[in-house]
Amino acid sequence: AWRGSPRREGSGCGCPPAGQVRAAFLRFFQERHGHRRLPSAPVRPRGDPRLLFVNAGMNQFKPVFLGTAHPRSELAQHRRVVNSQKCVRAGGKHNDLEDVGRDTYHHTFFEMLGNWSFGDYFKEEACSMAWELLTEVYEIPRDRLYVTYFGGDSSLGLSADEECRDVWLRLRVPASHVLPFPLKDNFWEMGDTGPCGPCTEIHYDHVGGGRNAAALVNQGSPDVVEIWNLVFMQYSREVEGNLLPLPQHHVDTGMGLERLVAVLQNKRSNYDTDLFTPILDAIHKGCGGPRYQGLVGDADVGRVNMAYRVVADHVRTLCVCITDGIYPGLSGAELVLRRILRRAVRFCSEVLHAPPGLLASLVPTVVEVLGDAYPELTKNTDQIMDIINENEAAFLSSLERGRRIIERTVQQMEPSTNFPAEVAWSLYGNLGFPLDLIDLMLEEKGISLDSAGFNELALEDAKRKAGGPQAGQLDDRNTHLDVHSLAQLRSNKVPATDDSPKYAYTLGQHGQYEFSPCQATVLMLYRDQSLQKEVGAGQHCGVILDRTNFYAEQGGQACDQGYMIRLGQQDILFPVESVRLCGGYVVHEVTAVETLRAGDQVQLFVDEAQRLACMTNHTATHLLNFALRHVLGDNTEQRGSHVTAERLRFDFDTKGPVTVEQLQQVEQVVQDVIKRNEVVHMAEVPLTLARRVQGLRAVDEGYPDPVRIVSLGVPVETVLTRDSEAAMQTSVELCCGTHLLQTGAVEDLAIISERQLVKGISRVIAVTGRQAKQAREVGQCLAIEVDSVSLRMKQRSTSIPEMQNLSKEVGQLTKVVASTAMPQWQRKELQTILKALQRTANTAIKKLEIQQAEEKAQNLLEKHCNQPVIIDTVSADSLSILMKVVNQLCDKSPGTSVLLLSPQVSGEVLCACQVSKNCLPVFSAADWAVAVCTQMEGKAGGSPVVAKGSGNAKGMQGALATALEFAQSKL
Repeated sequence: AWRGSPRREGSGCGCPPAGQVRAAFLRFFQERHGHRRLPSAPVRPRGDPRLLFVNAGMNQFKPVFLGTAHPRSELAQHRRVVNSQKCVRAGGKHNDLEDVGRDTYHHTFFEMLGNWSFGDYFKEEACSMAWELLTEVYEIPRDRLYVTYFGGDSSLGLSADEECRDVWLRLRVPASHVLPFPLKDNFWEMGDTGPCGPCTEIHYDHVGGGRNAAALVNQGSPDVVEIWNLVFMQYSREVEGNLLPLPQHHVDTGMGLERLVAVLQNKRSNYDTDLFTPILDAIHKGCGGPRYQGLVGDADVGRVNMAYRVVADHVRTLCVCITDGIYPGLSGAELVLRRILRRAVRFCSEVLHAPPGLLASLVPTVVEVLGDAYPELTKNTDQIMDIINENEAAFLSSLERGRRIIERTVQQMEPSTNFPAEVAWSLYGNLGFPLDLIDLMLEEKGISLDSAGFNELALEDAKRKAGGPQAGQLDDRNTHLDVHSLAQLRSNKVPATDDSPKYAYTLGQHGQYEFSPCQATVLMLYRDQSLQKEVGAGQHCGVILDRTNFYAEQGGQACDQGYMIRLGQQDILFPVESVRLCGGYVVHEVTAVETLRAGDQVQLFVDEAQRLACMTNHTATHLLNFALRHVLGDNTEQRGSHVTAERLRFDFDTKGPVTVEQLQQVEQVVQDVIKRNEVVHMAEVPLTLARRVQGLRAVDEGYPDPVRIVSLGVPVETVLTRDSEAAMQTSVELCCGTHLLQTGAVEDLAIISERQLVKGISRVIAVTGRQAKQAREVGQCLAIEVDSVSLRMKQRSTSIPEMQNLSKEVGQLTKVVASTAMPQWQRKELQTILKALQRTANTAIKKLEIQQAEEKAQNLLEKHCNQPVIIDTVSADSLSILMKVVNQLCDKSPGTSVLLLSPQVSGEVLCACQVSKNCLPVFSAADWAVAVCTQMEGKAGGSPVVAKGSGNAKGMQGALATALEFAQSKL
């Protein structure tokens, strides 16, 4: 039952709270119409690199629409589903960031209420349920609702969706409220290709009063707004642009909770609903300025109301993203979140004049508003506040640095020139300095930015970023089965590939791994996105077999490589270049050296060395995960991993950089398990049983049922025992990867890199076996070299060239240590030592130079006693020493101007000079040095007080004469 006496026509009170509105939606579909209620997916997309954030309720169901969900996965079993999905639209195709705050309805974070049918009900039931919920449960007056349907498109050969129109008319919606619209309004597409179809939208008239508002539908009027979109996925758009009917019809609906609550609470603005008012009140309390009044445009003097909306919206987005593992950073979604945080901080400080810390102080209020619907928020309140405060402090510091850089650049600029684009780009890219703030600061100084140059730099950067990942992407047209091919395989009763032989290996008598041979039948070939029975010699294609021992890339583990031969043709190898799992079918990418046909019998040979290396590194990844949790605490959550034959990569939550001691402890924990040579237990169990295991990472729907459990040292049956805490004491994970049978074969693990990807997430890279041993040997060799330099440094040579050579050696060692594969803890230790050695060397060189300069200055002073100008030659090993001699002379004889030349073994002559302040501005050191060095066919530069340069020894005598003449002409 709907509780809370929702607003009826004419009543202005008894408004239902947002939590009740959300709950009623979920309960309606779950209890009345047999939908399965699912929790919201995290806003970090899983397995979709093209998406920055989950931006619609349907994102998590893409594998169902595309037909690629594993047939045994929970996801593939769904028929009717309902949920409330956390969505973020900022960056990428759907980007509302810059609009937020300007009006009263744009948001970066919003909640999408949705119900789905996967091959179950279609238009009749979907429309009927939607109408029942809106008019009977929420009791929205029928005369305020308008529905739209697809009016057809002759260019695509699509007729109007009269089926949908007739459904609405049968539901007694007046014909004047049922409106056709073209492709851009009422045809929904997932992307440039893929499932798509006509949609029907339900619009609400805020004014009402018996008027007909049909003319305002889809016209951008704030009075008539879309509240619900029902998409009927019945086509697939192909690469060529044509539409084909989908083998199975789906329904995907989405209704923004914020808009629905505004309707039910009789508000014209989303910000006036109880989803936002507690946050707006907290902002007012925190900044002490005028209250929020809901003003927009020119009426909003000083943009105070805009600031309230920006901060309220952005802090919700920050809370949700940080909870789901997206932290402010330097690329992708992390970079977008950094911009959101910085935009909010600027409005807090510049418009609301709030003290630092206001943004983080709003987090408990956001948690109070959203925590019941999304309980994960309540567990992370302190962490969210810490991350916001740290990033705010860093941004305010960057702003100050940016202001100083702008000031300095403006001072150095020639009159009537534009502000240099490269400086602006550096401020924008490196410091995250907002572009509009750069424009504003330059405008105040009456200077313009070189916009053309800036745009050129931005374009180059965009091209570089766009080209980066794509350059490394393989053409997957032969391995990625499209929705039609998948449907065709299923309708032809082609069975899913039995890939259990990938686990068929044993330990031999002498500890070597023995992989069982696998014989298979070619069921179908796939080329250029179509299924084929035959592929000619020299062509690239995908091969679908009835069974395989090849591992397809999944769960972070790289795919197997190897080859297949046709039975009876031992000398003809078909190389397998990559392997992909698609909708239960394993597709082997092969170059056909001879004609391949469906029905061919083949023998499969996995590259055993590569497979064994992947198995070793995958088992080592589980060991590493366990060790990190053991050393850093149980809150250490995995954020991602990738396993190849060469190395393993592991991303995880962390409060701060991992210390040298912690890295050593992690390696020690891993090595202890390796030494114990624990048995790796593996078994397939029902998903419901797996969910019982204490300490197991969250189970999502991507896993097939039954699911494979990998347990180190403890039998799976023991782990599954009710109330067993065995999983807390060892590594137990759900995993479809291939693993060693005993941990001893890992031999060794060395973490060769550890760095923070963004605040709160660290990435480690590790190697195993022989590579780990090699990394340790290299580390020892470098440690000996560092010790050697350290000893020589302690002997404190009095020779400047010797100390300079030592300094150079330290610099070269620093580079080698930074770039060589070696244990990370040792790298950090050596880098600390080398940093100190570099400081010691620099200090020693400086002291020796000053000492030498003092001696030379004293000799020259005795030679040129009380002269107003000293011009002479002196031996000096470097320009730095020569400059110090000049400085010492001028310090000891303040009224004297000095120019010294120093001939070098190379034939070069160094020049340094300083002019007494008494002689300024008539006498300029820069002009003096230029005159002298020009005489020696060289160059010079500096300020009116000090200058330096160099030239050729052939002109030195003439240069000395020129120096004297120049000085005499000025004094």
